[in-house]
Amino acid sequence: MLNISGITVRLGGRTIIDEASAKLPPRGRVGLIGRNGAGKSTLVRVIAGMLEPDSGAVSMPRGARIGYIAQEAPGGDSTPFETVLAADTERAALMAESEGCEDAHRLAEIHERLIAIEAHSAPARAARILVGLGFDEEAQHRPLESFSGGWRMRVALAALLFSQPDLLLLDEPSNHLDLEAVLWLEDFLRGYPATILLVSHERDFLNNVVDNILHLQGGKLTLYPGGYDAFERQRAERQAQIASARARQQAMRERLQDYVARNSARASTAKQAQSRAKALAKLQPIAELIDDPSLSFDFPAPDELRPPLITLDLASVGYGDTPVLSRLNLRIDPDDRIALLGRNGNGKTTLARLLAAQLKPMEGAMAASSRMKVGYFTQYQVEELDRDETPLQHMTVQMPGASPAAVRAQLGRFGFSGPKATTEVGKLSGGERARLALALITRDAPHLLILDEPTNHLDVDAREALVQALNGYSGAVVIVSHDRHMLEMTADRLVLVDGGTAKEFDGSIDDYIAFVLSKDTV
Repeated sequence: MLNISGITVRLGGRTIIDEASAKLPPRGRVGLIGRNGAGKSTLVRVIAGMLEPDSGAVSMPRGARIGYIAQEAPGGDSTPFETVLAADTERAALMAESEGCEDAHRLAEIHERLIAIEAHSAPARAARILVGLGFDEEAQHRPLESFSGGWRMRVALAALLFSQPDLLLLDEPSNHLDLEAVLWLEDFLRGYPATILLVSHERDFLNNVVDNILHLQGGKLTLYPGGYDAFERQRAERQAQIASARARQQAMRERLQDYVARNSARASTAKQAQSRAKALAKLQPIAELIDDPSLSFDFPAPDELRPPLITLDLASVGYGDTPVLSRLNLRIDPDDRIALLGRNGNGKTTLARLLAAQLKPMEGAMAASSRMKVGYFTQYQVEELDRDETPLQHMTVQMPGASPAAVRAQLGRFGFSGPKATTEVGKLSGGERARLALALITRDAPHLLILDEPTNHLDVDAREALVQALNGYSGAVVIVSHDRHMLEMTADRLVLVDGGTAKEFDGSIDDYIAFVLSKDTV
């Protein structure tokens, strides 16, 4: 279906993709993965025809249609329903032509074609996709300008899915979705009738959707059969083989060096020593396994506080005079690990802001320890970092009076040591900026971490490092995330935000997924 032949891409004088080749299977569902900054989005743009490679080519069957979401969210007076329907350009053009067509023969051709492409079922199909992505009947017919950027990106995704291209290119499609919409998207993609190339950092999403993994590393592409877990096993085997080969090569190098050192001065062995020296010079080093500082997460330990940290008693919270959540009863202790569940728009972020003391209760009571320090992470903090300043400058401002060594130590906990500490934020990857935001909010060793979608810019390995860091952190954690693996590995308590309130969910993440899927089938 898709043949990538010797693609090379250079950006800013740096080679991002280096003579990479791969052949995607027909109707395959392929997950494109790689570390932050490896060039995944660049490769997708090349395949979509938005970026010309310096060399190499991408080939597809003649007439094949490629679908890709533009970076800008749709806007204007059109509704989500109208926008999605318009994505089927052939249907839209035929419908528009039929309205003013007076040629009976041509009109018959138009109606035959509309029947062939099942145009009559298009409105129902568009509505199903929008419902799956979280738009109820009322929301489907509101103007796009009334939605936030994240919701408008959902409309762009719905339009792309509706258009049914022969090659569906998806670059982290779950970033603007809640867990409920991610589950629907998984089911939709499993039944998609054409080829999919999917960039994602969520291991459960990859395991449940793709049948091949395309790994981009060091500018090269390698195709592995199976989902993400199968890739991990194969990569571990390959890494073990590389480590073994390096050990054998190092032993050989040491033997050659020893022979040359002992025998170069002897006339009887000088030629042999010279030959061994040439062999030593030709010995190409086997690439070391990558030691990536982006895997560094180390949350400072807070001092001890007696429980509870926070107590909500019949509290309500909202904006202006309008409550979003009411009848809130919640207690958070120093060792709690709580996941907030529920669809976007139900109030998870509102509750997080209440716990972070960014909002005050409108009614009821909220009691919090006077000595408690809170670290609150949101995507807005990542986006609001000054692109012209360095991590060192950011941290110095946030730690007034601290010694340079203490400032650098906090940065080092999150992988910003050496040149990385003095690199402008604008030159950092999205994952590196997210790590910097986490470093900034934990500078005071908070007793409570509130993390609202902390994984959106992190690759799979960095997410796993974050999981391990959270499990080693001695404070309390409240997390909002659509990454099931993250929730499953870090949360001990589940709180469902739904119906204008928040209540404990009795069960595991798997139980919650079953609960969501059972509602969708009713």
